[in-house]
Amino acid sequence: MSVEENKAVILRFFDEVVNGQNLDVLDELVAEDVVNHSATDEHKHGIEGFRHVSQWGIALLPDGRYEILDIIAEGDMVACRVRVSGTMQGELFGVPPTGKSFTAEHVHWHRVAGGKLAERWAVRDDLGTLIQLGIVDPPGRFKTDDPDR
Repeated sequence: MSVEENKAVILRFFDEVVNGQNLDVLDELVAEDVVNHSATDEHKHGIEGFRHVSQWGIALLPDGRYEILDIIAEGDMVACRVRVSGTMQGELFGVPPTGKSFTAEHVHWHRVAGGKLAERWAVRDDLGTLIQLGIVDPPGRFKTDDPDR
């Protein structure tokens, strides 16, 4: 597949699955043996694990939006810088919904094979997100030798 075709797969994935919350197209867009390197070990391998993580994300942030700020592709790799926003309306690792909103930037890397998303990596601002959601307090000031700083 061409670089443009690979980008189209990922753009469609963000449009229909992530923002459109249409999990019916997962089989069409995601490889059966997909590896989601950003998921927990239990859900890292295979389309059913990918489906579980997608369902969890929708329950957590039913109003979640991923705005693609940049998309770059070379060979079978497609990288996206995205702005993520949403309101925590589901449970997050045992923490009940806070009802608070957040905005953060992520970078997602995807490998496309045979016209489907085959691997996915993400670099996220989890600390900034957790602070905005009211789950953790902001860290204290840096210690310095200057007490007036």
